Amino acid sequence: MSTTATTSVLLAGVGGQGTILAADLLAKTAIAEGFDTKLSEIHGMAQRGGAVTTAVRFGETVNAMVIDEACADCLLAFETTEALRNLHFLKPGGMIFVNDVAIKPLPVATGKAAMPRRARERLQDAQATLVDADELARQAGSPKTANVVLLGALSTSLPFSEDTWHEQIKLKVPPKTIDANLQAFALGRECALGTR
Repeated sequence: MSTTATTSVLLAGVGGQGTILAADLLAKTAIAEGFDTKLSEIHGMAQRGGAVTTAVRFGETVNAMVIDEACADCLLAFETTEALRNLHFLKPGGMIFVNDVAIKPLPVATGKAAMPRRARERLQDAQATLVDADELARQAGSPKTANVVLLGALSTSLPFSEDTWHEQIKLKVPPKTIDANLQAFALGRECALGTR
């Protein structure tokens, strides 16, 4: 990614997955690296597992908080259905990191809708990096760190130092979870780099 142009990252998940915490960590890392940074959040029925979408934009000067269609440099999706729902925001050649899990939304659970067909294959066709973030979070020592696993994967495509990421994680997460979160971040990086 260029460090002079504005970089746009769209984070998409459902309530309870830590999407907002991940966006906050990303924004704080960008600020700590000296970038002008804007963050905007769109909450659905987050407390009930509804969609949560957050945009983080950083660069020398960021004039707008929103990401238009076909303009996101990176899509970080916390499950496959939300990844597919937000693919139209990704610019050609943009990076996609997806937690390789599907969560049934309420309309599917009640029989009023169906899950997308061939979601995993469609994401692979879109060149997504599929990350088993839930399993890697368990390996890190806490299933609640899947969001940080995904940040670790995303970090491989952003111009921030690992040290800055580590500092922000230590500042943001509860003290007793620091080690698990740092391990989750490392596992996500390894997965995206293909060294795991």
